[in-house]
Amino acid sequence: MKRSPDDDLAKVPRRDFLELALALPALAEAQTVKRTEISIHAEQFFINGKPTYAGREHRGLKIEGLLMNVRAVQAIFDDLNPETRARWAYPDSGKWDPERNLREFLAVLPEWRKSGVLAFTVNLQGGSPEGYSRGQPWENTAFDPDGNLRPAYMNRLRQVLARTDELGMVVIVGYFYFGQDQRVTDESAVKRAVTNATNWLLDSERRNLLVEIDNECNGSYHHEILKAGRVHELIEQAKGIARNGRRLLVGVSYGGGVPAGANVVAASDFLLLHGNGADDPARIHKVIRDSRAVSTWRPMPVLINEDDHFRFDEPDNHLMAALSEYASWGYFDPGKSDYSDGYQCPPVNWGMSTERKRQFFAKIKEITGA
Repeated sequence: MKRSPDDDLAKVPRRDFLELALALPALAEAQTVKRTEISIHAEQFFINGKPTYAGREHRGLKIEGLLMNVRAVQAIFDDLNPETRARWAYPDSGKWDPERNLREFLAVLPEWRKSGVLAFTVNLQGGSPEGYSRGQPWENTAFDPDGNLRPAYMNRLRQVLARTDELGMVVIVGYFYFGQDQRVTDESAVKRAVTNATNWLLDSERRNLLVEIDNECNGSYHHEILKAGRVHELIEQAKGIARNGRRLLVGVSYGGGVPAGANVVAASDFLLLHGNGADDPARIHKVIRDSRAVSTWRPMPVLINEDDHFRFDEPDNHLMAALSEYASWGYFDPGKSDYSDGYQCPPVNWGMSTERKRQFFAKIKEITGA
């Protein structure tokens, strides 16, 4: 009897199909021109061999070498739980659509870039789509329970990296978020997820990215290895994976007002802090100074990539406090799920749709001279 090609395909294990689905986009990307490369020189970020915002000062404060950024963790968001998926429906269609979310996000990036924003954070397990949440019944994770990568998520991330590469922007790629990390079964699966994600990023050959192992390592993580006391193990694991002598730049963030631990400082390439909590610029000064005072400190960039305090029209605010300590600052606008407010609650309106957003981008343009 004549054999059909489908007979051979039927014998290929399912995992081989998944690996092929993940590998093909990376192979295609390898054929494209790479335009943007992030590097670190002491306390400064460089893009394509030059310090960011070269020569720039603002009100006597050095801006050169900083990385002004936005928290955009839901750029590749989806919800695999049919019980909660309808919560994120667009008002005009009555449905949630992760591909529409991505398209609308990519469409606004040129305007963000023109305003002087050079970076943003996305996360493979997103962030709370309610802004702040106690329980998280939704399922938003690029990792399956065994730590394998889900192709749909990674295809969206591939498009994000490609577009930002064209625009001269940097992506801070987070791996884990508390409230979703328990969807990866055990510590072995967590380690497997770190290996898989790091290999995927290296295979993409994109050089416009930084890695954040998890969001707020002092948060309520299910797995001990993701918590502050042991997360340095995963930083070292990711740093130990290389392609042709090249590895990724890796760090991890802390919750608002919490200084970094000596173990994390020793392992990190750059330091991530958050400014949430009380609206008090003095807290920003203190958390940065306390982190730089730990025993393992060495010169490295300090980057706040989440702060939900604004008052951009006032001279003393969290943004200006960070700049005065020579630290980058990141805008976190949680908003509400109404397609007008904020940048974290789906369905997200990624445009400059509120006065707060417009004030932020105008301030960054003023600071950076974009």
